[in-house]
Amino acid sequence: MNHGRPGAAGKGILKKGKGVLMARSTRLVLAVALALALALLAIGCGSDDGSTTTTAAGTTGSVEVVIGIGAPLTDGAVALGQGMVRGSNLAVKEANESQELKDLGITLSTVEGDDKGDPTTGGNVAEQFASNQNLVAVMGHLNSGVTRVAVKVYAQNDILQVSPANTAVDLTIPRSNANYFRVCANDGVQGPAAADYAFNAGLKTAYVVDDSTPYGEGLADAWAAQFEANGGTVLGREKTADKDTDFKALVTTIKAQNPEMVYYGGIYNAGALLSKQLKEGGVSVPMMAGDGVFDPEYIKLAGAANAEGDLCTSVGLPTDQMPKGQEFIASYEAMYAGEPMAAYDAYSYDAAKVIINAIVQVATDMGADKVVTPEGKKAIIAATQGISFESVTGTVSFDENGDTNNKAITVYKVVGGVWVPEQM
Repeated sequence: MNHGRPGAAGKGILKKGKGVLMARSTRLVLAVALALALALLAIGCGSDDGSTTTTAAGTTGSVEVVIGIGAPLTDGAVALGQGMVRGSNLAVKEANESQELKDLGITLSTVEGDDKGDPTTGGNVAEQFASNQNLVAVMGHLNSGVTRVAVKVYAQNDILQVSPANTAVDLTIPRSNANYFRVCANDGVQGPAAADYAFNAGLKTAYVVDDSTPYGEGLADAWAAQFEANGGTVLGREKTADKDTDFKALVTTIKAQNPEMVYYGGIYNAGALLSKQLKEGGVSVPMMAGDGVFDPEYIKLAGAANAEGDLCTSVGLPTDQMPKGQEFIASYEAMYAGEPMAAYDAYSYDAAKVIINAIVQVATDMGADKVVTPEGKKAIIAATQGISFESVTGTVSFDENGDTNNKAITVYKVVGGVWVPEQM
């Protein structure tokens, strides 16, 4: 996903743990206090700002290596951002429990940066991440507009960035940041795939709307170009804002054009309201969108009856049909019992695994104490380019631009109030 919105600047919120102990002036009590402090770190301690970190027990004397998680956690596509945190922390937990990291003398921890889906806030988060000497990589961000700002900060500080969700083509083509990689297919794959599906399904005329973000505009452009190349007709094009809530005037315009479908480039918050108002305004045709609406929240906000028949694309296969999807689901449910999985949990898990594999390679080659040095950080970036391993989403590897070699896209349809795979 590559949404990003202008304005609404704010300070990024970093979430990190603080252990607080009171000790008496006796050796015995100090020893007990130290043991308690280590136990608190092992499970992730709460801080005054309500934040957490993830670390491992039994790592006295090991080198702490920090991974940042940049995502919208209090504003924007929060459901997707929270899923990014879950997937990353699951990968880190498993790594910390492995004998490999214990033998290398490394303990991984994560720190969350709330970018709110806003480029300016994301830049603040990136600066805060970069100020942490032990932070070597960032798993994120969700929005391409945020990454356009943040990646420059990471590049200046030799910090690896691996995104599970950015889809804007220009983040990798032409390649300008050797420290940037993504594990999802870009809009140059997703947009045309969606257009092909719509045209082949017999939908020959469309009205195209986007939310004026880098994500929405780029995806709508790619979709419209392919749709017209196939022989379809775009009857009109309209730009909105990602915070818009009233689409009644636009609905009137679209209704007059009588399209067979509406294509929307944007995320679920506004997209759901557009779908709802289209159906209530008498435009009873399917609305199609990209991965930004692939979440149960879209159906909830639009209303199941209004969303029925709507379509979207998302990267990869359905989680339960991924090569190691069943294993991931079992591990996820064990760690997050009762929490629904969002679109990017599995991709965030794999993005974090990319980072972890690069850290392990550098620690093996240079020693654990070198991982957090300037030389170590540069080596982590270099190691990532050649990474290839089998994981949840399939074979994880990158081309010369830092794009994933896995180009899978799935089309989903709302049927009976849930997203159901239509075509893979």
